Amino acid sequence: MAHTNMMKQMIDVMSRSGWRITEQRRMLAEIFAKTDGYMSPKDVYDQMTVSYPSVSFDTVYRNLRLLSEMGALEQFYFMDGGLKFKGSCLNHHHHHLICINCEKTLTFEYCPMEQQLNLPGNFKITNHRFEVYGLCENCQKEPAAVID
Repeated sequence: MAHTNMMKQMIDVMSRSGWRITEQRRMLAEIFAKTDGYMSPKDVYDQMTVSYPSVSFDTVYRNLRLLSEMGALEQFYFMDGGLKFKGSCLNHHHHHLICINCEKTLTFEYCPMEQQLNLPGNFKITNHRFEVYGLCENCQKEPAAVID
């Protein structure tokens, strides 16, 4: 059920943004709905070319960036793995703890932006993202898990 719901939410975001809902875009939504973790643009491209061999990497990458701008995908930059994407949780506001070893992600509800901020220059915040990188409990137990 969660798979179907996420796919529907992504398609709704595309539709509200004025996108025509093509079979390729449906497949893109399905790929992220089926995947719990992060995917690199190459991972997505590899899955897309199974059904659509003529799709270009540039087209896949451009769609990923646009979906991220629309809020349907979250994008993260991993030091070792580069830019990766994951389906957004569109139901509620939360932030992430991300393991730099296995890329496991835990959500947490505390939002540091709810604190009183004294921002310079009368700055008005319209959106924000908060990510904390470290080692999950399992990776801390591994002998090779050392933080520099």
